[in-house]
Amino acid sequence: MPIKLSVIIPAYNEEKTIESILEKVRQVTLIGQVSKEIIVVNDCSKDDTEKKVLLYKSLHPELEISYYKHDINKGKGAALHTGIRQAKGDFVIIQDADLEYDPNEFNLLLRPILDGFADVVYGSRFMGGNPHRILFFWHSIGNKVLTSLSNILTNLNLTDMETCYKMWKSDIIKSINLKEKRFGFEPEVTAKISRNPKIRIYEVGISYYGRTYAEGKKINWKDGFRAIYCILKYNIWAR
Repeated sequence: MPIKLSVIIPAYNEEKTIESILEKVRQVTLIGQVSKEIIVVNDCSKDDTEKKVLLYKSLHPELEISYYKHDINKGKGAALHTGIRQAKGDFVIIQDADLEYDPNEFNLLLRPILDGFADVVYGSRFMGGNPHRILFFWHSIGNKVLTSLSNILTNLNLTDMETCYKMWKSDIIKSINLKEKRFGFEPEVTAKISRNPKIRIYEVGISYYGRTYAEGKKINWKDGFRAIYCILKYNIWAR
Protein backbone atom coordinates (compact mmCIF):
# COMPACT_ATOMS: atom_id res chain seq x y z
CA MET A 1 0.00 0.00 0.00
CA PRO A 2 1.18 3.58 -0.68
CA ILE A 3 2.65 5.39 2.34
CA LYS A 4 1.27 8.82 3.21
CA LEU A 5 2.50 11.76 5.28
CA SER A 6 -0.10 13.99 6.95
CA VAL A 7 1.06 17.61 7.14
CA ILE A 8 -0.87 19.49 9.83
CA ILE A 9 -0.88 23.29 9.46
CA PRO A 10 -2.42 25.21 12.40
CA ALA A 11 -3.24 28.75 11.31
CA TYR A 12 -4.26 31.87 13.20
CA ASN A 13 -4.25 35.18 11.31
CA GLU A 14 -1.72 33.99 8.72
CA GLU A 15 -3.18 35.60 5.59
CA LYS A 16 0.25 36.98 4.63
CA THR A 17 2.01 33.63 4.50
CA ILE A 18 -0.55 30.81 4.25
CA GLU A 19 -0.53 30.64 0.44
CA SER A 20 3.27 30.63 0.36
CA ILE A 21 3.56 27.78 2.84
CA LEU A 22 0.91 25.76 1.04
CA GLU A 23 2.83 26.20 -2.20
CA LYS A 24 6.08 25.16 -0.53
CA VAL A 25 4.45 22.02 0.83
CA ARG A 26 2.91 21.27 -2.57
CA GLN A 27 6.26 21.46 -4.30
CA VAL A 28 8.00 19.02 -1.96
CA THR A 29 8.76 15.60 -3.44
CA LEU A 30 9.00 13.10 -0.60
CA ILE A 31 11.51 10.26 -0.60
CA GLY A 32 10.40 6.62 -0.79
CA GLN A 33 7.43 7.50 -3.02
CA VAL A 34 5.59 8.78 0.05
CA SER A 35 2.50 10.82 -0.80
CA LYS A 36 1.14 13.66 1.30
CA GLU A 37 -2.09 15.14 2.55
CA ILE A 38 -2.38 18.66 3.92
CA ILE A 39 -4.65 19.41 6.86
CA VAL A 40 -5.22 23.11 7.56
CA VAL A 41 -6.86 23.96 10.88
CA ASN A 42 -7.98 27.59 11.07
CA ASP A 43 -8.15 28.56 14.75
CA CYS A 44 -10.82 31.24 14.27
CA SER A 45 -8.67 33.72 12.36
CA LYS A 46 -9.95 37.30 12.14
CA ASP A 47 -8.26 38.06 8.83
CA ASP A 48 -8.51 36.48 5.35
CA THR A 49 -6.75 33.22 6.23
CA GLU A 50 -9.84 31.17 5.37
CA LYS A 51 -10.36 32.96 2.06
CA LYS A 52 -6.74 32.38 1.06
CA VAL A 53 -6.84 28.68 1.96
CA LEU A 54 -10.08 27.99 0.14
CA LEU A 55 -8.88 29.85 -2.94
CA TYR A 56 -5.64 27.90 -2.99
CA LYS A 57 -7.56 24.63 -2.52
CA SER A 58 -9.83 25.46 -5.48
CA LEU A 59 -6.83 26.25 -7.69
CA HIS A 60 -5.12 22.93 -6.88
CA PRO A 61 -7.71 20.14 -7.07
CA GLU A 62 -4.89 17.63 -7.60
CA LEU A 63 -3.63 18.32 -4.08
CA GLU A 64 -5.20 16.54 -1.13
CA ILE A 65 -6.12 19.44 1.18
CA SER A 66 -8.58 19.16 4.07
CA TYR A 67 -9.77 22.34 5.77
CA TYR A 68 -11.18 22.64 9.29
CA LYS A 69 -12.20 25.71 11.24
CA HIS A 70 -12.69 26.42 14.94
CA ASP A 71 -15.66 28.66 15.72
CA ILE A 72 -13.75 30.19 18.64
CA ASN A 73 -10.02 30.67 19.16
CA LYS A 74 -8.83 27.68 21.16
CA GLY A 75 -5.05 27.84 20.75
CA LYS A 76 -2.35 26.14 18.69
CA GLY A 77 -2.48 22.94 20.72
CA ALA A 78 -6.21 22.60 20.15
CA ALA A 79 -5.70 23.12 16.42
CA LEU A 80 -3.11 20.34 16.46
CA HIS A 81 -5.54 18.05 18.32
CA THR A 82 -8.07 18.60 15.53
CA GLY A 83 -5.49 17.94 12.84
CA ILE A 84 -4.18 14.79 14.51
CA ARG A 85 -7.70 13.37 14.84
CA GLN A 86 -8.37 13.96 11.14
CA ALA A 87 -5.00 12.71 9.85
CA LYS A 88 -5.19 9.67 7.56
CA GLY A 89 -1.48 9.26 6.87
CA ASP A 90 1.01 6.71 8.15
CA PHE A 91 3.14 9.54 9.54
CA VAL A 92 2.26 12.99 10.91
CA ILE A 93 4.28 16.21 10.91
CA ILE A 94 3.50 19.74 12.11
CA GLN A 95 4.10 22.67 9.76
CA ASP A 96 3.54 26.16 11.13
CA ALA A 97 1.70 28.49 8.76
CA ASP A 98 4.48 31.08 8.84
CA LEU A 99 7.73 30.70 6.90
CA GLU A 100 10.07 29.90 9.80
CA TYR A 101 10.49 26.23 8.83
CA ASP A 102 11.29 24.86 5.37
CA PRO A 103 9.06 22.00 4.09
CA ASN A 104 11.90 20.92 1.80
CA GLU A 105 13.40 19.43 4.97
CA PHE A 106 10.52 16.99 5.58
CA ASN A 107 12.76 14.33 4.06
CA LEU A 108 15.41 14.88 6.75
CA LEU A 109 12.88 13.77 9.37
CA LEU A 110 11.30 11.12 7.18
CA ARG A 111 14.49 9.20 6.37
CA PRO A 112 15.23 7.74 9.85
CA ILE A 113 11.65 6.43 10.00
CA LEU A 114 11.66 4.93 6.50
CA ASP A 115 15.08 3.38 7.18
CA GLY A 116 13.56 1.56 10.16
CA PHE A 117 15.49 3.32 12.92
CA ALA A 118 12.99 5.81 14.37
CA ASP A 119 9.37 6.07 15.47
CA VAL A 120 9.55 9.79 16.29
CA VAL A 121 11.91 12.41 14.85
CA TYR A 122 12.51 15.95 16.16
CA GLY A 123 13.97 18.62 13.88
CA SER A 124 16.51 20.59 15.91
CA ARG A 125 17.31 24.24 15.23
CA PHE A 126 20.45 23.92 17.34
CA MET A 127 22.39 21.19 15.58
CA GLY A 128 23.84 20.71 12.10
CA GLY A 129 25.19 23.22 9.61
CA ASN A 130 21.90 24.55 8.21
CA PRO A 131 21.11 28.29 8.06
CA HIS A 132 19.58 29.95 11.11
CA ARG A 133 18.37 33.53 11.27
CA ILE A 134 19.98 35.49 14.12
CA LEU A 135 17.28 37.02 16.31
CA PHE A 136 16.57 36.98 20.06
CA PHE A 137 19.29 36.07 22.59
CA TRP A 138 16.87 35.56 25.49
CA HIS A 139 14.59 33.38 23.36
CA SER A 140 17.51 31.04 22.68
CA ILE A 141 18.46 30.99 26.37
CA GLY A 142 14.84 30.33 27.33
CA ASN A 143 14.59 27.50 24.83
CA LYS A 144 17.73 25.87 26.18
CA VAL A 145 16.46 26.17 29.76
CA LEU A 146 13.13 24.56 28.83
CA THR A 147 14.83 21.79 26.86
CA SER A 148 17.28 21.11 29.71
CA LEU A 149 14.52 20.97 32.33
CA SER A 150 12.50 18.65 30.10
CA ASN A 151 15.55 16.44 29.54
CA ILE A 152 16.27 16.18 33.27
CA LEU A 153 12.76 14.86 33.91
CA THR A 154 12.34 12.72 30.78
CA ASN A 155 15.92 11.39 30.69
CA LEU A 156 16.14 12.32 27.01
CA ASN A 157 19.04 14.25 25.47
CA LEU A 158 17.18 16.47 23.01
CA THR A 159 18.69 19.76 21.90
CA ASP A 160 15.37 21.39 20.88
CA MET A 161 12.27 20.18 22.71
CA GLU A 162 10.29 23.26 21.62
CA THR A 163 10.80 22.73 17.89
CA CYS A 164 7.77 22.88 15.61
CA TYR A 165 9.13 20.09 13.41
CA LYS A 166 8.13 16.83 15.05
CA MET A 167 7.28 13.75 13.00
CA TRP A 168 5.56 10.72 14.48
CA LYS A 169 4.31 7.41 13.26
CA SER A 170 0.59 8.07 13.15
CA ASP A 171 -0.45 5.31 15.53
CA ILE A 172 1.87 6.72 18.20
CA ILE A 173 0.62 10.31 18.18
CA LYS A 174 -3.02 9.22 17.87
CA SER A 175 -2.67 6.97 20.93
CA ILE A 176 -1.61 9.85 23.20
CA ASN A 177 -4.30 11.57 25.26
CA LEU A 178 -3.32 15.19 24.66
CA LYS A 179 -4.66 17.94 26.93
CA GLU A 180 -2.79 21.18 26.29
CA LYS A 181 -4.66 23.59 24.01
CA ARG A 182 -2.01 26.26 23.59
CA PHE A 183 1.80 26.32 23.61
CA GLY A 184 2.03 23.64 26.30
CA PHE A 185 1.65 21.05 23.54
CA GLU A 186 5.42 20.64 23.06
CA PRO A 187 6.43 19.72 26.64
CA GLU A 188 3.31 17.61 27.08
CA VAL A 189 3.81 15.46 24.00
CA THR A 190 7.53 15.09 24.77
CA ALA A 191 6.83 13.98 28.33
CA LYS A 192 4.25 11.44 27.25
CA ILE A 193 6.26 9.81 24.46
CA SER A 194 9.32 9.60 26.74
CA ARG A 195 7.47 7.23 29.08
CA ASN A 196 7.34 4.44 26.52
CA PRO A 197 10.80 2.85 26.27
CA LYS A 198 9.78 1.10 23.05
CA ILE A 199 9.41 4.42 21.18
CA ARG A 200 12.66 5.24 19.36
CA ILE A 201 13.24 9.00 19.28
CA TYR A 202 15.74 10.56 16.87
CA GLU A 203 16.81 14.15 16.21
CA VAL A 204 18.08 15.79 13.00
CA GLY A 205 19.40 19.29 12.29
CA ILE A 206 17.11 21.66 10.39
CA SER A 207 17.14 25.26 9.16
CA TYR A 208 15.32 28.07 10.93
CA TYR A 209 14.08 31.27 9.30
CA GLY A 210 12.70 32.96 12.41
CA ARG A 211 10.52 36.04 12.24
CA THR A 212 10.27 39.10 14.46
CA TYR A 213 7.19 40.23 16.37
CA ALA A 214 6.66 42.89 13.69
CA GLU A 215 6.59 40.07 11.15
CA GLY A 216 3.95 38.16 13.12
CA LYS A 217 5.72 36.09 15.78
CA LYS A 218 3.20 35.22 18.52
CA ILE A 219 4.98 33.35 21.34
CA ASN A 220 6.02 35.44 24.38
CA TRP A 221 7.41 35.19 27.92
CA LYS A 222 4.06 34.07 29.34
CA ASP A 223 4.20 31.01 27.10
CA GLY A 224 7.63 30.24 28.55
CA PHE A 225 6.24 30.13 32.08
CA ARG A 226 3.38 27.95 30.87
CA ALA A 227 5.92 25.60 29.31
CA ILE A 228 7.74 25.27 32.65
CA TYR A 229 4.45 24.50 34.36
CA CYS A 230 3.64 21.85 31.73
CA ILE A 231 7.09 20.25 32.02
CA LEU A 232 6.54 19.83 35.75
CA LYS A 233 2.89 18.84 35.39
CA TYR A 234 3.31 16.07 32.81
CA ASN A 235 6.59 14.71 34.13
CA ILE A 236 5.88 14.80 37.87
CA TRP A 237 2.37 15.75 38.96
CA ALA A 238 0.33 13.99 36.27
CA ARG A 239 2.25 10.73 36.01
